[in-house]
Amino acid sequence: MSLTLYNTMTRRKEAFEPIDPANVRMYVCGPTVYDYAHIGNARPVIVFDLLFRLLRLTYGADHVTYVRNITDVDDKINARAARDFPDLALNDAIRRVTTATEKQFHDDIGALGVLPPTVEPRATEHIDGMKALCEALVQRGHAYVADGHVLFDVSSMPDYGKLSNRSLEEMEAGARVEVAPYKKGPMDFVLWKPSKAGEPSWPSPCGIAEGGRPGWHIECSAMSEKHLGPVFDIHGGGIDLVFPHHENEIAQS
Repeated sequence: MSLTLYNTMTRRKEAFEPIDPANVRMYVCGPTVYDYAHIGNARPVIVFDLLFRLLRLTYGADHVTYVRNITDVDDKINARAARDFPDLALNDAIRRVTTATEKQFHDDIGALGVLPPTVEPRATEHIDGMKALCEALVQRGHAYVADGHVLFDVSSMPDYGKLSNRSLEEMEAGARVEVAPYKKGPMDFVLWKPSKAGEPSWPSPCGIAEGGRPGWHIECSAMSEKHLGPVFDIHGGGIDLVFPHHENEIAQS
């Protein structure tokens, strides 16, 4: 059976040919566990469950690996935890929020009848991989350390913007947020940042003295590489993730 998929990069439907038919690999960005899932969160769960089933039917259930992550370290989680549990230490409050919200998510999608993914990694279980990616990017000249942050140097990647079909000049002209003074370029994005007092914190990479935590984009790159390798067949998620999340994943990976 021939399978045709829409490729966001080329903006056309293409015949799907796996890198290795004995191990077809798919990564899908999962939930950030800070609130109830809404119908927009449910759509990619259902869409990629259907694709997972089709791939299993085509290549055999033992020859498909589906990874869908849980993001359990994020500014939105911190804010929700501080709001809902002001009398608890922030890390304890975060644990309350992420545990309850992850269960809500699984209960909701279980009611939809979807299959569980092959692997469901949590961001907090892959910090070492994120730090290793930060250090590799700095060593290769694609990232730099500034003011306790590790930032990706977008100017080091000439084809940045190829997924969202935007030129760097267009993106810079359209930027409306104030650019942090420690950035070399306005589109440079955070790979690692210092933690504030009481926030989740890990020893930082790249010789940074103070503790910190990962940026959002580096999380998925570390988790997908750990469980699927540096190159795999399908990367999915909500359409709203094309830019900047998936664009930045391509850059740093």
